[in-house]
Amino acid sequence: MLPWLALSAVILVLDLVTKYLASSHLDYALPVNVIPGFFNLTLLHNTGAAFSFLATESGWQRWFFIALASLVSLALIKWLQTLQGDRWMAIAITLILGGALGNLYDRITLGYVVDFLHFFWDDYHFPAFNIADTAISIGAAMMILDLFRKHEDQEETESPRSE
Repeated sequence: MLPWLALSAVILVLDLVTKYLASSHLDYALPVNVIPGFFNLTLLHNTGAAFSFLATESGWQRWFFIALASLVSLALIKWLQTLQGDRWMAIAITLILGGALGNLYDRITLGYVVDFLHFFWDDYHFPAFNIADTAISIGAAMMILDLFRKHEDQEETESPRSE
């Protein structure tokens, strides 16, 4: 289990270092164009969850998201302990855990999550996000793919073979 936790730690450190750099070198809400018409670095503070869900609430959401991320992180560690040879799922859990801890750290120490990666196309702007969000999203996508993979394997073993 230690190699998986080490990978989570790498995700966590990468997330915290990039958030520190963004906070140190970017002015709040002032886009820095990186790829014209597609990608900016834009420092934003998100007090809500994904896509600023609950960001306009009075502040209770901070404690709710701290509690939720703490419980989810503990559950992920417990789940990781039960895996036997399932590298794909271990990587997915590891990515989600590292990302959850990165955003949890921000919520505890700052009261908000630092976002700075801002993709857009014409007038459509994808909400700003960070390395932790990226790791969580990739890990969740891997879990979904794993469900489909296991479902296909199950169908193959249950369906009669024609000769």
